Amino acid sequence: MSKGANLPVDVPSVRVEISWSELGGGPDVDVSALLLTAAGKVRDDADFVFYNQPRHASGAVTHLGKRSAAGVTADTVEVDLRSLESAVARVELCASADGGTFGQVAGLTLRLIDAGSLAELARFEMRGETETAFIGGELYLRAGSGSSVRSGRGMPPGSRGWPRTSGSASMRSPPPRQPTPRHRPYVRRSRPRLPRLRQPPPPYQRRLPGLGSPRGRSTFRLTCASGCPCGRSRSRSV
Repeated sequence: MSKGANLPVDVPSVRVEISWSELGGGPDVDVSALLLTAAGKVRDDADFVFYNQPRHASGAVTHLGKRSAAGVTADTVEVDLRSLESAVARVELCASADGGTFGQVAGLTLRLIDAGSLAELARFEMRGETETAFIGGELYLRAGSGSSVRSGRGMPPGSRGWPRTSGSASMRSPPPRQPTPRHRPYVRRSRPRLPRLRQPPPPYQRRLPGLGSPRGRSTFRLTCASGCPCGRSRSRSV
């Protein structure tokens, strides 16, 4: 089966198996499925089936998990075409590389298997480059004419892959951060006006309490500082 080719599916239930070689030390691969409407979008996060959510609520899609044998690891998803809801137009079978790109994954292969007899219906040898997410195949539901499968395509490097394209709310990339200005804007602030303090009067102008003077006034003496050449002293009544 070549890339982009279509193949009719005449069985009611299929397994999609993506396998790869453990040799070469490439990244691990996780397989999942998206149940898409005719608009190519998921209805909510429940339409995303993977290892942490292995079974769809309708029971139509189940993630069977991984198994390893003879140096080859396979991850499998089973789809019961009869149980798919009427709002589902196709099922995308996807893969993501954990810690690397698909160019580092050796022996990447997709197999379509009859879930009843376990007979192989189709095989697709995939080769990646810089992709970190891969749409291995798509199961289409044709009204009145059964279903078909189409071999898939890779996603460009740096993208979140199929969940972002399909619109899964839980896998959307975060909004872009707003650029931070290099300099903070200068805001001129007026200085607060302090109240003017009233200076106290000199000591010799203060009225002192009476010290027994007949006229009820007090007398104190102002004397020059020590060493003053005038050597005088004077008194003042207040």
